[in-house]
Amino acid sequence: MSLTKINPIKHILDHHSVLVLDGALATELEAYGCDLDDPLWSARILLEQPELISRVHYDYFKAGADCAITASYQATIDGFAQRGIKKKEAVELIKKTVELAREARDDFWQEEARLDRPKPIVAASVGPYGAYLADGSEYVGNYGISDEEVVEFHRPRVKALVEAGADVLAFETLPSFQEAKVLAALLEEFPDTYAWLSFTLKTGESISDGTPLQDCAEMVKEHPQITAIGINCSPVEEATSAISELRRCTDKSIIIYPNSGETYDAATNTWHGQESCVRFGRQSEIWYEAGARILGGCCRTSPNDIKAIADKWRSY
Repeated sequence: MSLTKINPIKHILDHHSVLVLDGALATELEAYGCDLDDPLWSARILLEQPELISRVHYDYFKAGADCAITASYQATIDGFAQRGIKKKEAVELIKKTVELAREARDDFWQEEARLDRPKPIVAASVGPYGAYLADGSEYVGNYGISDEEVVEFHRPRVKALVEAGADVLAFETLPSFQEAKVLAALLEEFPDTYAWLSFTLKTGESISDGTPLQDCAEMVKEHPQITAIGINCSPVEEATSAISELRRCTDKSIIIYPNSGETYDAATNTWHGQESCVRFGRQSEIWYEAGARILGGCCRTSPNDIKAIADKWRSY
């Protein structure tokens, strides 16, 4: 396969020691007063207050993020259909997630372009089938559906996100080896598009459905469009352990954006426990030493956490 477009992640990492991701979108939307108690989650705000999504992206760029992850994690054709939204409008809403992130990036860059940081990129979130189920299945992964059903679920969203001009796709919060393989194969239908794969964890050595991380790393070797592999939406300690396991198994760039340290209870939709006692600035050093080069935060993290990472690695 001959890729004709520049790999946006490699381009940044060729010139900078790390690529700084953003943090939680939902947490910040709630801080702005949004109610996300809805099967559509943050995608609900696309319908009601899309300007707030753009504002959160801007906040993260201001904090030092080199990459915004779009509000498309739970924005799917099937999910919108349950709300009575027809396919054509659903596709436009999915594309809008990229447009909002690009507009925030361009506004920020026009105001604060600097030579000591890369121009930020936009990663289009492709959440797992389990996120559409809205029952915590992204932390289990045993869906009981065929490969063909997984493809048909994901294809229209991936197509819309690529057409909207995303710089890279974020196949994220994946609990299922089956789903990861299907998405990597589906990516070949879009030959000039790059993506990363990031998984949720059962242990520091296996993803949520029990598949060893080594098997995941071996699988992506056959897919040049997969530019990075790693962990997100998992406890800090397990995610940190997983980096070392992945580094042992692959030459791909390693990505980590864990949760704040608290634990999510899918039955009650609530968070429990304490944030990690080692804050993200210091954590980012630990992650780097373990082999990760793409660093950020997931659930319950904030622009302050991302600023701590950015301040550790660059003088913005």
